[in-house]
Amino acid sequence: MKSNQEELQALVPDTRLAGKTALVTGSTSGIGEAIARVLAASGAEVVVSGRSADRADAVVRAITEVGGRAHAVVGDLGGSASEVRRIASAAEAALGGRVDVLVNNAGIYPVGPTADLTDADLDAVLATNIRAPHVLVASLAPAMAERGSGSIVNIGSWMARVGVPFGAAYTASKAALEQMTRTWSAEFGPRGVGVTTVAPGATSTPGNAESADVLAAMTAGTVAGRPVRPIDIAFAVRWLVSGEAAFVHGSTIDVDGGIAAVRLG
Repeated sequence: MKSNQEELQALVPDTRLAGKTALVTGSTSGIGEAIARVLAASGAEVVVSGRSADRADAVVRAITEVGGRAHAVVGDLGGSASEVRRIASAAEAALGGRVDVLVNNAGIYPVGPTADLTDADLDAVLATNIRAPHVLVASLAPAMAERGSGSIVNIGSWMARVGVPFGAAYTASKAALEQMTRTWSAEFGPRGVGVTTVAPGATSTPGNAESADVLAAMTAGTVAGRPVRPIDIAFAVRWLVSGEAAFVHGSTIDVDGGIAAVRLG
């Protein structure tokens, strides 16, 4: 099994998304970076967005050095609603005035006991994981609907539908995102906008590298027997925003190695 980095380096360019533009939030590393690079490898022009200019520029270079098209838009989705709208406008401007694909990937995940979650952390979860996607969709989906085409993919979590003894705010935020997917599909889908969720399982990213042993233990009993790679999520997103998924509306696609649905023993 190739590593995530090996898979990213081995991407073969194609044209299945040629002519499309995409904003991927939280795409300076991990799952978001993989999504941005996979979409770009398939011909989409991509905005890489995150809080770090250096990391955003590094992902843009990784895309452009192999012939892709990408731009960096730096901002904090956990900030004010006006800041989120600024990010949407900057992405539109960088992409020539049109965003065809919005991937709401950015999220924060404090997962400690309920009594230990600070007020500041709770506010940050609600702002980044719920308010920011809502504001971005409000800013960008109406234009998609007016054009009669577009795709919104929300990145959820397997934990949204499984009770665990920690992380109530985080898991609730991902459950809320799944419900917003269904509502947005009903609202914008009849006018040509596909809205879906991809729910990753326990995923190995640079941000949780110190928990590799925990992730290995969590996934040892799954069908896949290993943690999800970011690129596994990216491949699902690419399919959902392609014409091949035209009849997928309001659905949550689990890309989790079977952790939420299957028990082997």
